[in-house]
Amino acid sequence: MLFKQLVIIGYVGMYSTMVWSQSDFNVYDYWSKYPDPSNTLYEQLVERSTIQLNARREGLEEKMTAVKWPVYQKEIRKKLEALIGPFPSKTDLNPVIVSTIIKEDFTVEKMYFQSQPGFYVTAALFIPKNISLPAPAILFCSGHAAEGFRSSTYQHMILNYVKKGFIVFAFDPVGQGERYQYFDHEAKTYLQPTREHSYPGNQIFITGISPANYFIWDGIRAIDYLMTRSEVDSTRIGVTGRSGGGTQTAYIMALDDRVAAAAPECYLTTYSKLLRSIGPQDAEQIIKHMLFSGLDLTDLVHVRAPKPTLMVTTTRDIFSIQGARDVYHEARRGYDLIGAPENLIMVEDDAGHASTKKNREATYAFFQKHLNNPGNPSDQLVDTFRVEELWVTKVGQVAPELSSQTLFTLNKSVSAELNTKRKGQEDTTINWGGLQNQIKRFLNYEGPSNKPEIIYSGATPHQDHIVEKYLLNKHSGSPIPIIWLKPGSPTGKTVLLLDALGKNEQAKDQSLAWQMVDAGHHVILADLSGIGELSGGYGQGDAIMEGVPVNVWYASILTNMPIPTLRAVEIELIRQFIIDEISESDDIHVITTSTLTSDLLHAECLGSAFKTTILIDPLISFESLVMTEKYKAKYVMSAVLGSYPLYDLPLLTHFAGDKLLVINPRNAAGDLVEESSASNTYSKYRDQLHTQVLIATENEIGEKALEWLRKP
Repeated sequence: MLFKQLVIIGYVGMYSTMVWSQSDFNVYDYWSKYPDPSNTLYEQLVERSTIQLNARREGLEEKMTAVKWPVYQKEIRKKLEALIGPFPSKTDLNPVIVSTIIKEDFTVEKMYFQSQPGFYVTAALFIPKNISLPAPAILFCSGHAAEGFRSSTYQHMILNYVKKGFIVFAFDPVGQGERYQYFDHEAKTYLQPTREHSYPGNQIFITGISPANYFIWDGIRAIDYLMTRSEVDSTRIGVTGRSGGGTQTAYIMALDDRVAAAAPECYLTTYSKLLRSIGPQDAEQIIKHMLFSGLDLTDLVHVRAPKPTLMVTTTRDIFSIQGARDVYHEARRGYDLIGAPENLIMVEDDAGHASTKKNREATYAFFQKHLNNPGNPSDQLVDTFRVEELWVTKVGQVAPELSSQTLFTLNKSVSAELNTKRKGQEDTTINWGGLQNQIKRFLNYEGPSNKPEIIYSGATPHQDHIVEKYLLNKHSGSPIPIIWLKPGSPTGKTVLLLDALGKNEQAKDQSLAWQMVDAGHHVILADLSGIGELSGGYGQGDAIMEGVPVNVWYASILTNMPIPTLRAVEIELIRQFIIDEISESDDIHVITTSTLTSDLLHAECLGSAFKTTILIDPLISFESLVMTEKYKAKYVMSAVLGSYPLYDLPLLTHFAGDKLLVINPRNAAGDLVEESSASNTYSKYRDQLHTQVLIATENEIGEKALEWLRKP
């Protein structure tokens, strides 16, 4: 330590005329040949998924016997039901046929039903004329088309099935067709279907439920309706759909035994290929803890054997064709063990993410064979309807016309019940040690596994201060870039400052960091995974909302590795770095901003101790996040799947520093929370003599923080 200080003093004297610039807070500019650090958060999650998938593959081999395979199928079903469910109770569907379109060779009954009370599902029942009844029926699941089943592509397939003598029941997925949920002040929809799914889906995950639950339940209830129709042969029900409809098809076929034959199109692949290609998809395509629980998408096929299943694929699909082939070859082994290899089929055409004539005809032939409805499988030209012709409602949306429930309102009710139950438990004396251990187990926190390598990366003078750079090589993911701002006249206090916008934000003149250094404090700046230099590399994703790559959060949900857990490990490593290199004690103060305040509170609950904690612009609670219809997406990345029934952020403040200052607390919409309201929120969990909440202007924040640090 003494040698380093002597060298630095000489360094300052020699280069006192160097020019300072904001880019000098970048550490990776020097280490230019390091693997790209900008996607390290996602890479760490993929690394974990690889371990989980390898373990699944190794375990699968010993199950590949005629005796063990049926047992494994039951295990799959049990796991899927646990991860997706529980489903709601079956209530009256209350079907309403609004009108009927009569054509020369078929009719269309435009209708809606309630899959849950007040949750309206718009649909159309296509019934061919001049067929033997009861007839086979196909449940048609739509992909992510804004029009739902009214898309001309989907109508072409639906009407071809009808021409071939199948009854077809097509329904709108929530967030599409006539089931949009988010409207602007002019009552117009403004989110794309994938965002319509993910925006409420994020809130559903926080309450501990897989959003897929709601989508699957709509399909199961649609089959319930088919079972009430005398025209339908209940033993000959099939299900099919492409893209997002392929997802729904795969889920329904795995969980509803009434599905005699199924043909998911342009969806099935393996997670090992999916995570390395387009990445996790929108919320309803994510089953919580799926990889952590030893499952892969192939298990959606395994659980069906020996029932007939057709995988419809294309070679240039967004869902990896190699992954699809891998699914087929693995699933075929299961069908072989059961003695029904002919019941698993894969058709492949050279195309992108699209429906092709070859694949359509293969699908028609598949259902004609396995639903015992023989005929010509040739794809026919058909006249499709205008979108408005197939509207069930007058205005084309159930929310304004029928006051339909939405995913948000349904989850809000669930959240309210959970909140009441949790707060009721908190009204009794809390066993803080027991709760802390419970949260540690829940978050899968094990702490740092190894002491990191400290890579000193040079120093630069700035006025009468020193700027030192480091990499903290934590042996998993990219090293943590660290800036150590050394004051010319130190007071002996050390402040860790974690800025949610990245440490470069603190390079600006008059930043909080420089105010701290000018006051004589050592300041450590660091970028955690997904922040600053360790962010921006994920690229495109269908759940990127307001610039936030929520797809990465979904990877954490699949692997059961919460992002706050990963960041808590990093915070503890930085804390140990400070103890070893600067303070030689644990008398460390910490300041965080915005979304990172949630990560810090988790880290402190998990054992990282700080003398003083200052939270600037913190999210007040997860309660606000799940109860706010139009929330800021940035808060999602520091939330935890299923945490809401166990704890909320205010409770975590119990484990914060001896002194806690909260500046400008905000709700999930980003609005300030009044001082008195926020104080009451925290008062249950902390000694009020050492806790303060205040509202401050941007120019006042630095002085308020310095005043708090000066308090004994």
